[in-house]
Amino acid sequence: MGYQYDQDNIFAKILRKEIPCDTVCETKHSLAFKDINPASPIHILIIPKGAYINFDHFVKEASEEEIIDFNRTIAEVVQLEKLNPDLDGHGYRLIANTGLHGVQEVPHLHFHVLGGKALGPMVVR
Repeated sequence: MGYQYDQDNIFAKILRKEIPCDTVCETKHSLAFKDINPASPIHILIIPKGAYINFDHFVKEASEEEIIDFNRTIAEVVQLEKLNPDLDGHGYRLIANTGLHGVQEVPHLHFHVLGGKALGPMVVR
């Protein structure tokens, strides 16, 4: 059984410009924008412009150009937000929630880049 993409999810609406967003950067295949309910001082969402539900779906069906663009967009966000520890940033967390147990809220692949403070443990035990 293949993936069934929901064209009415909030990120699809953002991509169609039905819902505005605070864009950080945009490329041919990717969009990065500020989270409207940030969990840290810096909280950016990066989404592919293609209709991909999660990372598994993306790497299985996206073109090499889309995959490279998406990864480079993540790197660009890290640089724009001055988070890269190699360039005097204090680091960041990159998260992709997937499926029920991963608590994915929007059925469109998205990575969270969080930073701007010490984030504590990754998972509450």
